[in-house]
Amino acid sequence: MAYSFTESRIGYLPIASTDAGAANANGSTVYPSQPGTLGQVVRAFDPTYGEGEFILLVGVASTVVGSLVSFNATTYQTALSANTANLAGPVAVAMSANLAAGFGWYQIEGLAVVKKTAVAVAPQVAIFQSATTGRVMATVATGKQLLGARAANLTTVTSTTSTVIVSINRPHKQGQII
Repeated sequence: MAYSFTESRIGYLPIASTDAGAANANGSTVYPSQPGTLGQVVRAFDPTYGEGEFILLVGVASTVVGSLVSFNATTYQTALSANTANLAGPVAVAMSANLAAGFGWYQIEGLAVVKKTAVAVAPQVAIFQSATTGRVMATVATGKQLLGARAANLTTVTSTTSTVIVSINRPHKQGQII
């Protein structure tokens, strides 16, 4: 994936990179390197996957490219998305191996390449949070549905393939059903 910004901006962290940040004057707090701002949303284009939207967030340990993360919309802190009952909230897809206290871009709209569990994914089906943190699956058996996400594959993705292309539009985990 070779995303390039579609907006008139210069100096931003490349989409597939991580940033250790910069400390403030007394060195006590680390912020994303300028001109990046936590929570900032940008658009970028890839020749294979088309245009997408990305948000700048704080990383978490064990993140790999394609990890599904939950994020706090106030602090911008991520966590590998877990299959927790009734825990609705926004999710995004890691574009880099952005580890704890680092900063990086996470996809929130467009065609995203997402890590999945070892199950086959039929074409154009709903996507669910897997029991394996940070991964998705195509069956409801053990997972909460991701609203605003649907498999974009045109043929079945085998169980041995580790990723699936998912069409996302500001996805959220399903909350409580009353």
